[in-house]
Amino acid sequence: MQNNKNRWFSLFVLVLLPFMSTLDANIINVALPTLSKDLNIAMADVEWVVTIYLIVISSTIIIFGRIGDLKSKVLVFKGGLFLFTLGSLLCGLSHSLWFLIFSRMVQALGAACAMATNQGIITQLFPQNERGRALGISGMAVALGTMTGAPLGGLIISITSWHAIFLVNVPVGIFAFILAMRILPKEKIQHGGKFDVKGAILYFTSIALLLVTLNISQQISNTPLIVLGLVIAIALIITFILVERKTEHPLLDVNIFKNTLFSLSIFCSFLTFMAISSLNIIHPFYLQDILLLSAGATGIFMMIFPIVSSAASPVSGHMSDKIGSEILTFIGLCVVAFGLFGFSFLGQTSSLLLIGIFVVIVALGNSLFQSPNTSLVMSTVPRDKLGVAGSTNALFRNLGMTIGILTSTSILYNRMSVKLGHKVFGYIPGEQSAFMYGMHWAYGTAALICLFAAVLTGIRLRNNKKAKRDNL
Repeated sequence: MQNNKNRWFSLFVLVLLPFMSTLDANIINVALPTLSKDLNIAMADVEWVVTIYLIVISSTIIIFGRIGDLKSKVLVFKGGLFLFTLGSLLCGLSHSLWFLIFSRMVQALGAACAMATNQGIITQLFPQNERGRALGISGMAVALGTMTGAPLGGLIISITSWHAIFLVNVPVGIFAFILAMRILPKEKIQHGGKFDVKGAILYFTSIALLLVTLNISQQISNTPLIVLGLVIAIALIITFILVERKTEHPLLDVNIFKNTLFSLSIFCSFLTFMAISSLNIIHPFYLQDILLLSAGATGIFMMIFPIVSSAASPVSGHMSDKIGSEILTFIGLCVVAFGLFGFSFLGQTSSLLLIGIFVVIVALGNSLFQSPNTSLVMSTVPRDKLGVAGSTNALFRNLGMTIGILTSTSILYNRMSVKLGHKVFGYIPGEQSAFMYGMHWAYGTAALICLFAAVLTGIRLRNNKKAKRDNL
């Protein structure tokens, strides 16, 4: 498949669904208040429209990656396009919370199919000297989806109903599906190995239970129930790993984690998304509640990050093709850590220029890290495990975002509670100093997490250089 003459046209198709899924994720965030009023439901209930999407993707993505390796990654990707488009149509036709949640689950299944296979297909299509650039363009598509989601969502809702934010995906999805059927190369259907049903059930149950428990932990005060859910989820994850080690054709070949480069790259990706997610969840509150920016101005200001990322990701990928990925991942992590440390020193009267500079620093560092790191991950596994490698990378990315949001908000609320002397679970009007105190702790912790990832990468880089010198 690697020497396909239409590989750049194929890349266009392969990045359309990641673009659509990130666009949709940001559009729905803007629409939550409108959904809450229109469906006459509490804000805590309507948040499940967002969280169920992430839960379904995370708990099925490895399964679809394995199916892609066993059968055909291209067929799974095409199926993902169909399901995502169908789910978008069902979301647009929804008139109740439960049907909307069901429709979001269909959407998420389609997104999981695509996320599990598109990196593997790109890796097979492009030779080593073009792979970083191709993966960088894939990262740019995600950044563009993030960038256009909020303003497009606001525009659509101001003109028509919230249903249209989902229906906008339908014509794009149909167009992408037709292109995929015509342009994507034929892939030889594999028949080696069997599908691990037992492993799939254990994986789905453990990840779904873990994420559901983490999500409800901030909404209920029943600590024993939360602890029980976490204990069962962790026990199921351990059981899954033990079963996979003894299974002849496992859902997830745990032996791929024996490759130090693969494991460390995956772990650093997890840590980075965990750290940066603090910016996504806390920054809007800082801009609106502390600096008193309007929602519209906040949305425009929040576009700085994806604009920089969309411009820098292809350049980063191209650089990794020329000078190698490992040094870029190290530099990128250091830059992100520096930017997050900068956020931990912001005040109630900090200028937008200074804040914007720190946003640009974090975005540049993230772009320097992500595309080269993905290239490292995908280069460490054989062709028949590209689907599992890509889906594992996407899984740890989603887990990093979920756990990062939970961690940063928990630190924020805990430090605010200490400052105020009583328990709080959100911003308290008139208590700006308490919010700033919690924000400084949250960003400082995020910076340390990213710095830890940089140290791990630096040690690996030093050891690899030493090994090369010894072999001369």
